[in-house]
Amino acid sequence: MEKQANNSPNNKVLNTFTKLICIVLFFTISLKSNAQVQDGAKYLIKDITVTGNTNFSPQTIIAYSKLRKDEEIQVGGEKIANAIKTLWKSNLFSSIDIYITNIEGNTADLEIRLIDLPELLDLTIEGVKKNKKAEIISENKLQSGVKVTENLIATTRNYLTDKYKEKGYLNTDVDIITTEVIDSVEKERVNMRIKIDRGEKVKIKNINFVGNEKVKDKKLRKAMKNTKQKNFIRVLKRSKYIEEDFREDLVNVIDYYKENGYRDARIISDSISYLDEKNINLDIKVEEGEKYTFGKIDFVGNTVYTDQQLSNLLGIKEGDTYNGVELRERIDDPNDPDALSLSNAYQNTGYMFSTINPVEVSAEGNVIDMEIRISEGKPAYFNNVTVVGNDVTNDHVIYREIRTRPGELYSKSEIIRTLRELGQLGFFDAQQLVPNIKNPNPVDGTLDIEYEVAEQGSSQIQLQGGYGGGGFIGTLGLSFNNFAIKDIFKKEAYKPVPRGDGQSLALRLQASQFFQTYSFSFSEPWLGGKKPFQLSTSVSYSKQFLFNSQTRRADKSRRFNIFGVTVGLATRLAKPDDYFTLSQALSYQNYDLRNYNTGLFTFGDGTSNNLSYTIGLSRNNLYTDPIFPTGGSNFTASAKFSFPYSLVNGVDYKALKDERDQLDPTDQDDFERIGEIDQERFKWLEFYKIKFKADWYTSLFKLGNKDLVLRPSLEFGFLGAYNNDRGVIPFERFFVGGDGLGNFALDGREVIQLRGYPNQSLSSTDGGSIYNKFSLELRYPITLGAQAKIFALTFLEGGQSVNNFRDFNPFSLRRSAGVGLRIFMPAFGLLGIDFGHAFDDLPDGTVPRKWETHFIIGQQF
Repeated sequence: MEKQANNSPNNKVLNTFTKLICIVLFFTISLKSNAQVQDGAKYLIKDITVTGNTNFSPQTIIAYSKLRKDEEIQVGGEKIANAIKTLWKSNLFSSIDIYITNIEGNTADLEIRLIDLPELLDLTIEGVKKNKKAEIISENKLQSGVKVTENLIATTRNYLTDKYKEKGYLNTDVDIITTEVIDSVEKERVNMRIKIDRGEKVKIKNINFVGNEKVKDKKLRKAMKNTKQKNFIRVLKRSKYIEEDFREDLVNVIDYYKENGYRDARIISDSISYLDEKNINLDIKVEEGEKYTFGKIDFVGNTVYTDQQLSNLLGIKEGDTYNGVELRERIDDPNDPDALSLSNAYQNTGYMFSTINPVEVSAEGNVIDMEIRISEGKPAYFNNVTVVGNDVTNDHVIYREIRTRPGELYSKSEIIRTLRELGQLGFFDAQQLVPNIKNPNPVDGTLDIEYEVAEQGSSQIQLQGGYGGGGFIGTLGLSFNNFAIKDIFKKEAYKPVPRGDGQSLALRLQASQFFQTYSFSFSEPWLGGKKPFQLSTSVSYSKQFLFNSQTRRADKSRRFNIFGVTVGLATRLAKPDDYFTLSQALSYQNYDLRNYNTGLFTFGDGTSNNLSYTIGLSRNNLYTDPIFPTGGSNFTASAKFSFPYSLVNGVDYKALKDERDQLDPTDQDDFERIGEIDQERFKWLEFYKIKFKADWYTSLFKLGNKDLVLRPSLEFGFLGAYNNDRGVIPFERFFVGGDGLGNFALDGREVIQLRGYPNQSLSSTDGGSIYNKFSLELRYPITLGAQAKIFALTFLEGGQSVNNFRDFNPFSLRRSAGVGLRIFMPAFGLLGIDFGHAFDDLPDGTVPRKWETHFIIGQQF
């Protein structure tokens, strides 16, 4: 027997109501079928039996009905009615009847007769691709054995209809058919067939406005951020109709009117007209009203701030065009926590319980006089400040970043700043940081605050292998970003390593038959535990071997070794503001060449020493998530310089330069002499190096509740010499082009990313001494979950590298564009891929390949 489910949207309510009526009628008939039963009569229950087609035990049914032996019941009373309601609410039965039988005096038996709801045996879904069926089954809980209720059918139909409407299929038809199964199994079972007919995708051909005389249709359509009519040049916004977005855009239309003085504007009606199966028109009738201007604005109730201070913050003057949206945002803009609004002025100085209400007191002559009525309340103070959710990170690591202390005045800005600081640590999922305000007491002026955190993996492992540079390259890297060095001798702390103190420890080994690199680094962000005073140390050692063309293997008798050590200190400043950090570092590198003659250096035997001091100033106020910031900026300026040895060592570098210029590098003896001269010139490296880098992040607007973020950036670097006769050193140079990854930096070089070009192709063989780069990136998150953060991007960038200022023109750039994808997983760090297209020739005049593929590992651009 086949029965088709009702397609009415009121299906659930109608069926439920019908069944209840039937149950009441059946119950009434059942009671009156026995001549001895009278309405209102009372009986003691002698026995309770369960009959019908059900797989539940009688004991379970009786217990769930809450009817008991020896209990008094009344015909037509509440106890039997409540038993029916209780059993019905279980959504397990399609029929419930209760009979009074075997009446003997004041006692009677009860019979509960039930029929179970049918279970789903087999499901068939038609009209969708195979890979979509599992999603439909999971989202609607249509697994085999589920009870098939009218509600299940209705919610499944609504889910599918809404799902395809959101994709533009407005005429989607969902037909759900159930078929009873008759076999040897006693259970009631059905097969279900879901037939989905999406129909044609419907697009908005025209958005028509009626009644607008003062504002053009084009401007009103532009105000609709998510609902757009057909336009072949539009990429980001499709012309599909989504009811929720359309309703939101109608509010945006009215907001646009209010922004331009039309306070009384309203939508009179809106409708959809179907042109054909694929196209609709949206017709919107508006009433514009008159244009208004602001009149006098008075402040009432303010004692903390003067009228002039509040007027300056409000930024609205008498005679300005009335803008209701701007007025609302100047008073309180919940979407911008850093806004210079009246509400923030009070909230950031302790007045948590303050309220600010704008009231129109006059609108004569289209001029609106207003009163801003302020109830300041008492200043509020933090009472208890707590943290929950940290199972690994020690409390003191979190509390030292918290800027809201017990006994201090309430400050909304300090709460937001705390969230940013906790997010920047990288130990917690920035999307799940929540400040919970508890026990606010306007009378006492106190409140508690609880910071809720969700920890994420902060350690990373890099284990990879591949072929490059003529052989197999293996890499093992371990990075522990929430390390606890004080627990290294505690066996129980290894889970798998001591964690929780916010320290960073990294080990890395990379090797092939031609090179080996080893590095170790450690950082303590709060040295002494009192102030954010960071100590960082690193030690590295690398070996490079020349290729032997005869054996086609590495010649380990011809090598280039580098040993380096760096110690750095950084402290947060209080001025100009506490987003600034001053950093200093002292570093030493020893370059040891043994029979290593290449075009990179003019001497093959000897050593060079690099003792340098670096000072940097940075400012970072990026919004909470360090992987996907939606606002703020980050800039760094640094200067690295060595001691000016040529001023004190008594060497005549001009004479050495003149002698070198007279020598012929093609002559063996002259070449050896050039090597000796350069060994003298570069025995102790003498240089200075200036760098600057800045990034800005701006959320342009939201697409599907996710921020579309614009990231412009610029970079500049210059390597100079104190003594021109000594010249610019062959180390510490800039190599521009490609993915920005350097497998191993033998000579302190810096590899600068410029996608779309081959690696290091925009600098000379020995690297440049000056570079600059501009970049513009548009980012959109696919997911920002705790297990993986994924975002797509598109970019435009340009840069150059030269060897002297005579050739430097900051706008003579090699340009490129492309798209990319980034994936961040706590265990592996940042991974990505970019496809870049070059627009300009290489410096040597050759034409680059049109597209370059770049793989990104561990970098955050």
